[in-house]
Amino acid sequence: MSFDNAANQATLEAWKANVAENAARNGYPEQLDGLHERFPSDICDVALVGGRVVDPETGLDEIRNVGITGTTISIVSSAPLRARKTLDVSGRVVAPGWIDLHSHAQSIAGGRLQARDGVTTALELEAGASPVAEAYAHAAAQGRPINYGYSTSWQQARMVEVGGLMALGELTHALMHFGDPAWQRPASAKQRGAMFDRVREDLDDGALGVGVMIGYAPRVEPGEYVEISRIAAEAGVTTFTHPRALSEQVPDTPIDGAEEIVRVVQETGVRAHYCHIHSTALRQIDRVHRLIEASPTPVTTEAYPYGAGMTAISADFLAPERLHELGITPQSIVYAPTGEHVSDARHLKDLRKRDPGGLALIHYLHEKDPMDQALLDTGMTFPGTIVASDAIPFSWYALGKNPMDWPPPLELVTHPRTAGTFSKFIRRYVRELGSLSLLEAVGRCTLAPAQVLEPFVPAMARKGRVQPGCDADLVVFDLQRISDQSTFQASTRASTGYSYVLVHGQILVRDDELVTDILPGRPVRAGNRQSTTRD
Repeated sequence: MSFDNAANQATLEAWKANVAENAARNGYPEQLDGLHERFPSDICDVALVGGRVVDPETGLDEIRNVGITGTTISIVSSAPLRARKTLDVSGRVVAPGWIDLHSHAQSIAGGRLQARDGVTTALELEAGASPVAEAYAHAAAQGRPINYGYSTSWQQARMVEVGGLMALGELTHALMHFGDPAWQRPASAKQRGAMFDRVREDLDDGALGVGVMIGYAPRVEPGEYVEISRIAAEAGVTTFTHPRALSEQVPDTPIDGAEEIVRVVQETGVRAHYCHIHSTALRQIDRVHRLIEASPTPVTTEAYPYGAGMTAISADFLAPERLHELGITPQSIVYAPTGEHVSDARHLKDLRKRDPGGLALIHYLHEKDPMDQALLDTGMTFPGTIVASDAIPFSWYALGKNPMDWPPPLELVTHPRTAGTFSKFIRRYVRELGSLSLLEAVGRCTLAPAQVLEPFVPAMARKGRVQPGCDADLVVFDLQRISDQSTFQASTRASTGYSYVLVHGQILVRDDELVTDILPGRPVRAGNRQSTTRD
């Protein structure tokens, strides 16, 4: 190899050492094979020059040049780079692409909209999919604009083995059954065994943990949650839980939802992730935060910066007689397919019966109310909180549109968080409020979610960082312009302020415009799991 100066030589040697360390830690020695053939000179394919490079793992927040060779970051340096293509990104931030642990928008259109929000990896981990092999095969056959992956789904396994429903696959096929009491009833020993066998099979097929939406079946015996957590612990993976209601909300709940997660972590040693903590804890969020802080074993948490949730209108907790538990009324609910506000209990019952899978917006917290907004801010800025969108699958209904069309029609039904979560987070908490430094905020969108998975997902050790040897999944944005544009009235308006979004070194977004003729997303799977609980 030839080099212009000693600094470049030292940088390459550091990169090679980084690759070797990752190989030893994560079991992919092929990274070293043919190293000199893959990088025959110091010429990069692409150089991002003059940007403010933010790497949350090393704490780097300086002007640097980033070189990309193939699908990999090959150099990060203050020295000039030689490249086949040079992109001047001065005045802009260069950061790892956002990693979304909680995205139900698992389609080409959904991935494209999330890419416009800076997301380069979107994973379906709360609801999951089952059979997970079929979900991966379906996505691979279609192609995806951004990286994708799935946990196994406790809920869907239960729907099949206890509810007698057909194999449901991804969330879009399960929505209509959310409120069906058949899958929520007590399970026999035989049914539980079959359910757990499904989960184990999915884990063997590379599932990224276990999704447990127990909040949709709140009367399930607590021992079942312990058992499913023990299976996850034995496989060395994480559970991603939509918890039951809190005891303040439902005094006769079988167990407080937050306490259940923390107790089971202690009992089983499982890694546990608490999904959308603010939208389930609501006005008890301070108490839940204290509980998590006191846990001897860490529990990771996530939140999104919106006061409204969205789910199937047939969900158990949206039954008219239960709304008071969450401090809402029928008028707090919007039937998304038509945009109509629910007028009263009778109207809600009718919609639940007529369209059980229909999406509903639920306004729990009102962002224009200072006290409600303060609760949201508490959830978003709590130490360690990960940013996750809970992106909603698109509902095309009777639009007569091709789901491959871009941009998606404004009439398309989703939640604004699908299009705007990460940009809204950066806009509000870094630029406007200054509640978080840019380095800390970027870490919550990138490194922190990667670290939830990397103990059992080797690929995640190469994401969420701007370092030599890591995947070239990157965002380049203008900190003064980055902003969400989606609203409850126009939920598919894409975010702005992104000069580039790169997935595996390919430019997917350029100057807030999507490149529609590529689908560079790759599957993310678990691997090399050890059947042991955490120390």
